[in-house]
Amino acid sequence: MSYDKEFVKRFVQGFGKTMILFMIGKKRMHGYAIIKKLEEIYCSEKMPNKIRHPGPSIVYPILHDLERRGLIKGHWESKGKRKIKYYEITPKGKATIDKIKKIIDEISKIWDKFWREIR
Repeated sequence: MSYDKEFVKRFVQGFGKTMILFMIGKKRMHGYAIIKKLEEIYCSEKMPNKIRHPGPSIVYPILHDLERRGLIKGHWESKGKRKIKYYEITPKGKATIDKIKKIIDEISKIWDKFWREIR
């Protein structure tokens, strides 16, 4: 069966950006910690269809985009001989999360009704 790969890809990409923004909204994180947390979420037994978790080639461009948009801010910190960039939410990022939560609440009601009607 054929499906529109680009449509699905864009849906997943938007979902990934939202997940990362929400994660940073909970606590400041660095890129590797975000990748490991996503791996943990995506690889849980409850995840259907064995969806591949986003790796560095997906996560770091998302972080750069969120930072460019002013939703998160990165700060470099020294950890021994290494420098690690930690990201934290900005006021604009927090306001964006609050708006998304309101939209999700409304969409959830619509989806519930929709799924009941098409079954």
